[in-house]
Amino acid sequence: MELAKVTEGKITIPMAIRKKLGIKNGDKVLFVEGENGVVIVKSAMSALEKVSKAFEGEAQRLGLKNDDDVVAMIKEIRRENWR
Repeated sequence: MELAKVTEGKITIPMAIRKKLGIKNGDKVLFVEGENGVVIVKSAMSALEKVSKAFEGEAQRLGLKNDDDVVAMIKEIRRENWR
């Protein structure tokens, strides 16, 4: 557990937490309200989770079973775009 102090509306995220979340200078964080309080989330990770959720089930719908299927689909799309 880490403790931080708010000064003039600003808060310093403890180094251990920044390292754990992979937060670097200039990164943005989200304060997400949940049932048990508020958590800090690196905004890039939040965006990745949203994209993952949006594409959930698409591989199965498209019949993609492995990396080779994905590569083959990309090659086919590229061929179609060059026509």
